[in-house]
Amino acid sequence: MSVDSSVGGIQSLVDEALVEIGGAESSRDIEQARVRFLGKKSALTKQLKRIGSLPTQERRAFGQAVNDAKQLLAEKIAERAVQLDRWEQDAALTSGWVDVSLAGRRAGTGCLHPVSRTIRRIHDIFRRLGFDVAEGPEIEDDYHNFEALNIPPDHPARAMHDTFYVEPGVVLRTHTSPVQIRYLKSHPPPIQVIAPGRVYRSDSDATHTPMFHQVEGLVIDKDIHLGHLKWTLETFLKAFFEREDIVLRLRPSYFPFTEPSVEVDVGWQDVGGRRVLGGDGDAPGHGWMELLGSGMVNRRVIEFAGLDPEQWQGFAFGVGVDRLAMLKYGMDDLRAFFDGDRRWLDHYGFSPFDQPTLSAGVGAKA
Repeated sequence: MSVDSSVGGIQSLVDEALVEIGGAESSRDIEQARVRFLGKKSALTKQLKRIGSLPTQERRAFGQAVNDAKQLLAEKIAERAVQLDRWEQDAALTSGWVDVSLAGRRAGTGCLHPVSRTIRRIHDIFRRLGFDVAEGPEIEDDYHNFEALNIPPDHPARAMHDTFYVEPGVVLRTHTSPVQIRYLKSHPPPIQVIAPGRVYRSDSDATHTPMFHQVEGLVIDKDIHLGHLKWTLETFLKAFFEREDIVLRLRPSYFPFTEPSVEVDVGWQDVGGRRVLGGDGDAPGHGWMELLGSGMVNRRVIEFAGLDPEQWQGFAFGVGVDRLAMLKYGMDDLRAFFDGDRRWLDHYGFSPFDQPTLSAGVGAKA
């Protein structure tokens, strides 16, 4: 394509462009014409850059001619694009056909996310065990999220939480334990309560996300001991996983709000290359999997709630809802829970009318 700095040269470019625009036969053709004649590297754009090299008396007329050409071509390209789009739609409708004898498509009713299903299941099991369900704010003050749980500002345990700070003294809660503190202050003991909900920590990989779901439990009464904790967790896990061969192992650990603290491991066995919970972890071909943290409520936490630790004792536990769902339904990547992939949800989702099935005898001691 020749490039001339004269107005006549610009007119020849316009004539060439009009021929190509009129001959475009598809949306792709018209887009290529737009890039060729109006794009950043087009001949008209190059002409504008040459204005500075022209004599002063010629610049105004030349610049006006280039702008008029660009405006004309833009209008013609837009008109042709609309025309081609209409033709393509008509062609698609003409070439397609509908078999009216086929059954109509059913409207989708949606499905229940595995996390929602898991939370429903947890609610149902613990309600049968006599627990209340409590909720609290996700944006929490430092006192309830840390200090009332025996984690003062200089406590090294704060480093374990990878906290999101909204502003000084205000955080996105790192666990649902603040709900337990608020409940304990507003309800006289004895109490049995679980606190499910979203929590936030700065962490992300196949088994961690910045936002995840947690459920924590709290029991405050007289003469409570670790045996009550073990029975409660064992009864819950047997009902949740619908297996009577669930075996727990308690290991000493550390949490600032419980003393003594224990990690709870659950036995697993290899079934077709997949770890399935159930069985003695010390048996051949079996093993132990760390599942949750728990312990007896620290005396200082009971005092923060305004109770006498000599009279009232209790236990607390916390477990990831997403982790339970992964183990229950055979998932291996937590990030998929929040990707919004419809195919994943269609595969793992549940009917919103489907009620969780529970093992017989929940709530009755063996």
